[in-house]
Amino acid sequence: MSLLNKLHTLIILVAVLLGLFLAQVPFVATYAASFIIPFLMLMLYGLFLAMPLQGLKQGFLHKRFLTINLLFNFVWTPLLAYLLGYLFLSGEQALWIGFVMLMVTPCTDWYIIFTGIARGNTVLAASILPLNLLLQVVLLPVYLLLFFNQTGILPIGALLESIVLVIAVPFILAQTTRDFMINPERQTLFQDRLLPFFESMQIIFLGLAIMAMFASEGKLLLDNLSVVYTMLIPLLLFFIINFVLSLFAGKWVGLNYADSASLSLTTLARNSPISLAIAVAAFPDIPLIALALVVGPLVELPVLGLVSQALLLIRRKQLVK
Repeated sequence: MSLLNKLHTLIILVAVLLGLFLAQVPFVATYAASFIIPFLMLMLYGLFLAMPLQGLKQGFLHKRFLTINLLFNFVWTPLLAYLLGYLFLSGEQALWIGFVMLMVTPCTDWYIIFTGIARGNTVLAASILPLNLLLQVVLLPVYLLLFFNQTGILPIGALLESIVLVIAVPFILAQTTRDFMINPERQTLFQDRLLPFFESMQIIFLGLAIMAMFASEGKLLLDNLSVVYTMLIPLLLFFIINFVLSLFAGKWVGLNYADSASLSLTTLARNSPISLAIAVAAFPDIPLIALALVVGPLVELPVLGLVSQALLLIRRKQLVK
């Protein structure tokens, strides 16, 4: 593991703080959001570069992982999110709606980076991505209707843009690069320089995307800091409960460490960019919903960093045995 990956938790925290600081500069705050997708594209390009295409097909065949992941993300998690919101946010329905919107949309980008840091099975984690993305879009209005009797209007254009730019383009470019580099004369350059460079830079690109996110929405957050305290307990409880349950579930179905780590991170990481875009479009007159979705990553990202370190500790203990 490179020095940068060892410092990933610190890099994430610094990125959050820098983003909040830059949010106070009007020019930066205005244009920061436009940099989130490019940095995520670079991050995922580097990740997909190290991922052979045939590995994705194998990931789809892992029925135990697929089944338990889908049950966690689309059956258990919505129920848990609604219950935690009922217990802690029922007095602020806008925050409750935002909390549920965040929790029922599994992450489709940087969770793969944390999976890699934790030495999880990134191919397996990536294989579930398209289905997670499709189901969260289809089921989000269903959850809102069931829980709050309001669905809003889904921003299909923004969703398609996210799919094409953040996922499809980096994947196609990475596989094209792999095919071009298959020549024996280029293979050395690919293995010795290109792959190590992007492996080291993934955490930097992630940090830059995080910084841009908080720079674009940080002022709204700082103007309503009480929201952070209100949402802190339900957010932490969500991550703690799901982390513990995912470990037991992975052990129960007989997953090895790498697959179990992938399960933990795919059931913990949430899709704040997509859910935030949906909230802004669907509820333009209720800014507290969007604000709840800004608070989410403030807690989530450090938690994912800590979880990846906890998983590495579990891995080391297993290796000792």
